Amino acid sequence: MRPTLPPDGMPAYRLLSGPDDAGFCRRVSEALALGYRLHGSPAATFDGERVIVAQAVLWPGASAQGDGDAVE
Repeated sequence: MRPTLPPDGMPAYRLLSGPDDAGFCRRVSEALALGYRLHGSPAATFDGERVIVAQAVLWPGASAQGDGDAVE
């Protein structure tokens, strides 16, 4: 049975961001292994030197809009 709350007091919604490298991929993979799910599409931008990426993750059952509707 999956816990109803994220572990260690982590927030239900997290936006992971950073350079597009193995470290970023590990952070997203770790969040997925904890039980978070991808939320929306990833985003990417170029800061003049490198590609910066972002990916939102959401704890299952948390509300995406804050209005009480669970996200599946």
